[in-house]
Amino acid sequence: MDKDEFLSIGQVSKRSGVASSALRFYEERRLIRSERAGSGHRQYPRHVLRRIAFIVFAQRVGLSLDEIAAEIAKLPEDHTPNGQDWSKLSKTWSLRIEEKIAELHRLKNGLSVCIGCGCLSLLTCKLANPQDKLGRYGSGPLRWMGKPKKQN
Repeated sequence: MDKDEFLSIGQVSKRSGVASSALRFYEERRLIRSERAGSGHRQYPRHVLRRIAFIVFAQRVGLSLDEIAAEIAKLPEDHTPNGQDWSKLSKTWSLRIEEKIAELHRLKNGLSVCIGCGCLSLLTCKLANPQDKLGRYGSGPLRWMGKPKKQN
């Protein structure tokens, strides 16, 4: 690779908006790779910017770093990933995003139904949970977690 095809850690941080410490962490986790210059400084190939953008996006979708690593492992090492490569990876994300949207809607609705009354107690709340009818479905914020499942 030509010298101009590499970026320093500072350049990558500035271009990607990701802190240098996070870049080193990503490298430790083998999400990205660098080469060492003669001086020992990290040098990143330009295409690392696309991988970093992928990592940031995947984190916002809700993927863990382990899940991101598994997805990145599917990318080609011999060329800069293209649109088709990214598309293959993101196919399953639509469902995950839809689930997240549904959860946010439940939380939003909960603000006006449960917390909006001020009592903060599903045990005694006559509006959202009269006679603690949700208690038979288990513990936790059941209204916010989705449809309750009846306990045996």
